[in-house]
Amino acid sequence: MAAQPVESGGPLVPRPERTPAALRVALARVAPHRLPEMERQKDEAIALAAQTGSLGPITQFLETWAVAIEIARVPATAARLRAAEYTAQSVERDDPAWRPAMDEIHALHRSARESLAHG
Repeated sequence: MAAQPVESGGPLVPRPERTPAALRVALARVAPHRLPEMERQKDEAIALAAQTGSLGPITQFLETWAVAIEIARVPATAARLRAAEYTAQSVERDDPAWRPAMDEIHALHRSARESLAHG
């Protein structure tokens, strides 16, 4: 894992390398309840890659979990995502709270992707 400074309220773990093993180790520290989901998706990505002859599914798997871990490794960011997801799932689409919750979810994912891209 690449070394990252840990400040008060900062990341719980360093940003992992984008490999299945490194992502799994990081996920085990920040969101262990999601390990079965990750393993299932890894198996699906490998099967789809073999079926299609493309590495695209594996690349997408690694990207998806790198983003999830980037969010989960910072407790305040993870809490914002959980709150937005709860709102988005618990209100109807025509509720005034639904759109801001969805915007927050998208913004957090976009920010995590940008953070990963800029190291």
